[in-house]
Amino acid sequence: MSYRIYLVEDEESLNEILSYYMKEEGWDVKSFTRGTDAQIMINEPPHLWILDIMLPDLDGIQLIKEIKQKTPNVPVIFMSARNSDMDRIMGLELGSDDYLSKPFLPRELIIRTQKLLNRVYGVIELQSMGAESVDGYQVDRSRRTVSDDGIVVDITSKEFDMLLLFINEKSQALSRDYILSAIWGDDAFYSDRVVDNLIKRLRKKLPNLRIETIYGFGYRRL
Repeated sequence: MSYRIYLVEDEESLNEILSYYMKEEGWDVKSFTRGTDAQIMINEPPHLWILDIMLPDLDGIQLIKEIKQKTPNVPVIFMSARNSDMDRIMGLELGSDDYLSKPFLPRELIIRTQKLLNRVYGVIELQSMGAESVDGYQVDRSRRTVSDDGIVVDITSKEFDMLLLFINEKSQALSRDYILSAIWGDDAFYSDRVVDNLIKRLRKKLPNLRIETIYGFGYRRL
């Protein structure tokens, strides 16, 4: 599958290098050096955004807020030269799916991008393209949407990933560590509390979803 990726990086030489490496993977890459130029494309969403936090005009923080407001299920990778824990936390809270501290090797971005694309979209090829019923909700894997009686529920990309995990592993007892790795990747720096918060949000938005808490261990979908 040819994925479309929007890269927003104001350093032109780095922008060119990263674009080259990603195009070598067969991805359709559109790059921007200004946040305002990328902002115009929010209504024509890609499969993935890769954003630098520090931009000369509209910064990545404001840009991801607008992206998630209009297209909450489109994944985002954040990049930053500040290497700050606060940047990681802020990115997570705003809905980013991964974070890279500069400097990094282009190959590392390629590997992280491939893993994220496989996690978010790879399941589509293995499943029916139509919607399936899950505890009374209509889940469309190809469009990454959830509907309740015909009304689309506003859920984030991470919340949808969590829902898919429970659908694919129904009745299995899943530890918090397993969920953390499955949703955020093996190299995630987040704590178990992130899992609990994501479960809490998912339960609030999909109250009929039958998720059981296994105290001291994790969760299971009944």
